[in-house]
Amino acid sequence: MSLAVSHFATSTTIETVGTPGLWALTILGVTGLLVLDFALTRRPRDPSMREALGWTIFYIALPVAFGVYLWASMGSTPGVEFFTGYLLEKSLSVDNLFIFMLLLSAFAVPAALAQRVLLYGIAGALVLRGIFIALGATALATLDWAFLLFGMILLVTAVKLIVDALGGQEADVDVNSMKSVRLLRRFMPVTDDYRGTRLTVVEKGRRALTPLALVVAAVMITDLVFAVDSVPAVYGVTGDPFLVFATNAFALLGLRALYFVLHAALSRLVHLVYGLAIILAFIGVKLVLHWAHDVWTAVPTIPTLASLGVIVVVLATVTATSLWTTRSAEVSVAN
Repeated sequence: MSLAVSHFATSTTIETVGTPGLWALTILGVTGLLVLDFALTRRPRDPSMREALGWTIFYIALPVAFGVYLWASMGSTPGVEFFTGYLLEKSLSVDNLFIFMLLLSAFAVPAALAQRVLLYGIAGALVLRGIFIALGATALATLDWAFLLFGMILLVTAVKLIVDALGGQEADVDVNSMKSVRLLRRFMPVTDDYRGTRLTVVEKGRRALTPLALVVAAVMITDLVFAVDSVPAVYGVTGDPFLVFATNAFALLGLRALYFVLHAALSRLVHLVYGLAIILAFIGVKLVLHWAHDVWTAVPTIPTLASLGVIVVVLATVTATSLWTTRSAEVSVAN
């Protein structure tokens, strides 16, 4: 397998399959798909299930084809790393969707505008994760303890998820307590109603924000929080910054359509948080072992193929138990 080398520092290099041409094509493709999505949602409307399902299939087929191309042209290692990273990021993106659903509800976003809000969230997430990916690659190349730091971040996140879930803490959104919302309201007036897809309007000779601008700001802050967990997690699968970016981009691009496909099912995935906690803890241990192996070579490491197996089994298990639990609860209520 031939690897191109990207230079992130003058004294260190990172091996990557991402040639300049492949980087350019991927970024252009991602940008083009985002522009297409914004064009398609220019006029507010609530998409049909058939349309959402069609786009979801397209956005799943795209990374599958890309992964097959990597596997065929560059070998099994980048292929396995890509598919493992993509599955990990896709599972984490479902958690993103749940928070987006809460935000849309808290801000009483009209169904016709939900697509536009989701697209702003996707675009913001791509930009923020691109920045975090570059910083993460530099840290891994120059700091010996970066793997340990990333691993501890994921372990702490996993523990917090479990504690919150066991404590019965419900995911909720208090709009008035959001610092981003309070800050925007302090500097600019806000209209009482939505004005289509417009973020600002002029009223009585003064520029004012619409509620859409507030929900977009809240979504951006949420993106920042998720990037802190998501990027270290995928770096636990692969150290190739191109594959890290590609897995994030492909996982995020289809969220707009996936939201409308899974909207009704999201509330049924009651055990998803436990699955994500297990996966994040597993990847955290994998990163800590990787760091320890560099210090003490006798310490074992976890292969990427094993990581793929763990992620698949955990996701399948929590999905099955979630559906069984909610179905049993519905039957009990009916009786």
